[in-house]
Amino acid sequence: MTWTVAPEPFDSPDAALLRWDYYEEVAGHYWGRPATAEEIRDGLTDDGAERLTAPTGDFVVGRHGGRAAACAGLVLVDADTAELTRVFVRPEFRGTGGGGLLLTALEDRARALGRSRLRLDTRDDLVEARGLYAKHGFREVPAFNRGPYAEHWFAKELGA
Repeated sequence: MTWTVAPEPFDSPDAALLRWDYYEEVAGHYWGRPATAEEIRDGLTDDGAERLTAPTGDFVVGRHGGRAAACAGLVLVDADTAELTRVFVRPEFRGTGGGGLLLTALEDRARALGRSRLRLDTRDDLVEARGLYAKHGFREVPAFNRGPYAEHWFAKELGA
């Protein structure tokens, strides 16, 4: 089976379900217990997803064998910088190359939008995510925000 990655509205049915699954996983991981449906709904309410569309950003969905399996967002920060967010691959599709394809797709999109740098923040407990970013050329950098869940900051300079 093969992967495809393409832009998709963040609120399409598949994208909305992927965002739900993303939040369910990261919230549950953080709290050390499964997140409730109410907690997930609360987390998704006013989460800034509207920035994941032109002119402030972009959102992509990865499909494996035609099934919605992954997603990632891009927020334009300034004239040079874009920020990755909501990078997620459903557990049953991990290890099949989808995470790298998401990163490549958003790197290409950031370049097309005139950005020369990508950045992101993540948490201590998201070890696999930190490994994915490092594997794809992101380097840890000093903190660029004070988000409540930001414990590691990464950036990557984009070549032409």
